[in-house]
Amino acid sequence: MGSPKKNQSKGLFAAMTSGFSMFGNAMQRSVNGLLGYEGVEVINPEGGKDDVEEEARRGRWRHEERDGYWKMIQKYIGSDVTSMVTLPVLIFEPMTMLQKMAELMEYSYLLDQADECEDPYMRLVYASSWAISVYYAYQRTWKPFNPILGETYEMVNHDGITFISEQVCHHPPMSAGHAENEHFTYDVTSKLKTKFLGNSLDVYPVGRTRVTLKRDGVVLDLVPPPTKVNNLIFGRTWVDSPGEMIMTNLTTGDKVVLYFQPCGWFGAGRYEVDGYVYSAAEEPKLLMTGKWHESMSYQPCDLEGEPLPGTELKEVWRVAAAPENDKFQYTYFAHKINGIETAPKKLLASDSRLRLDRYALEQGDLSKAGAEKSSLEERQRAEKRHREARGDQFAPRWFDLTDEVTPTPWGDLEVYRYNGKYAEHRAAVDGSSSTDADDVRSMEFNPWQYSNLSSK
Repeated sequence: MGSPKKNQSKGLFAAMTSGFSMFGNAMQRSVNGLLGYEGVEVINPEGGKDDVEEEARRGRWRHEERDGYWKMIQKYIGSDVTSMVTLPVLIFEPMTMLQKMAELMEYSYLLDQADECEDPYMRLVYASSWAISVYYAYQRTWKPFNPILGETYEMVNHDGITFISEQVCHHPPMSAGHAENEHFTYDVTSKLKTKFLGNSLDVYPVGRTRVTLKRDGVVLDLVPPPTKVNNLIFGRTWVDSPGEMIMTNLTTGDKVVLYFQPCGWFGAGRYEVDGYVYSAAEEPKLLMTGKWHESMSYQPCDLEGEPLPGTELKEVWRVAAAPENDKFQYTYFAHKINGIETAPKKLLASDSRLRLDRYALEQGDLSKAGAEKSSLEERQRAEKRHREARGDQFAPRWFDLTDEVTPTPWGDLEVYRYNGKYAEHRAAVDGSSSTDADDVRSMEFNPWQYSNLSSK
């Protein structure tokens, strides 16, 4: 640890960090006594590293920015950040929430295997491993851009899957998505709820996720655990999702219950997932274990949940190799779905790829990204004022609001249903004999309900 004079020259944050390093840099310490900030903790789940220096190397924060940024955002403590008007672009990744929904399709082959499988319990092993697989991508600590009302994202170039998502409501922010191939359909209505706690953010996955396996018409319902983003400002940012994930076969009553272990001191328990596949009679049939950022395995078990003699763990999923030292910790699949070069023929003008703020951030131009983000938000407010003045209602293009309201552990949810129109649109485009191809890079992002509307 340096001398007091040296620490003073670098500011309070450097002094505080050196102090933590001296005591092992992994013990759970409250910042309240040091800085007077209510409800803020510095935690290093992995231990043995200098939090501030590590975060600086990753390019997320400069030391001198932290205290100033804290003063700016502390007024939002206790708030749902999805309702914030403006957030600084430096906390974002160059991807929208609609694109992030599509990341769940990276390991869609697991759903193909679930559809092909005759064993009802192995179906749940494959399907729940698919649901876990996306958490490797969810450990990224940057925030995706909130979609503009009417914004979409489409993907037609992955394992025969057609995927479409749309921002269907602005207040509260809600998205709907649909994916389909020869084996399954996937439908989701998402209304994320958040709680900002100063140095951490709780994310509650208010939503309904349904997968239908086409061969037998089996319907699976998924309830994921909440997520916590730790050390947003002070310390090394990390993500944890402690709690239960439950996938239920609504056709048979079978289910799988998996427990995501909370991260303890020195990283104990982090990433670990354990649980069982149960019959409709609540009898354990298969045990499952693994790490959500690495792999999942299963093994037959007895009624006490103990492994059956003569059996062994068999791996069902392992995360694919990812680029090293990627700026935003993207996987190869994330780069694929984010790229203009993979855009489908006759891309919708409302597609997330076309957002100038997203593209500017991807190119490293934070100033332009911030300006473009503000411009989009102002245009959206202008549309809202115009819509209310006219007494109009916004109607999504690819999804319809139903009368169904479903309960979730974090509140009720209005359900949107895919209306089938995107499949008709895509079939017409793909079947067209026209050789004209739009230059996607020259297309203007246009999710707007009204044309030529000033943002003023």
